[in-house]
Amino acid sequence: MLAASSEFESAIDAQGRALGFTPSVVYIAHPIQDRTDAELAALADGAIDGLLASLTG
Repeated sequence: MLAASSEFESAIDAQGRALGFTPSVVYIAHPIQDRTDAELAALADGAIDGLLASLTG
């Protein structure tokens, strides 16, 4: 399971195809760098359901 910035979606897809592996990925809005604490908390809140489902699904 991966959590990654949406900027890297095509790279993750390409790497997965090259390795013959399709990882479970939860994408988080890009950019992550230079976000305020409140913005990072909002990103985490928005991703938590997908992360938990990926881990427990």
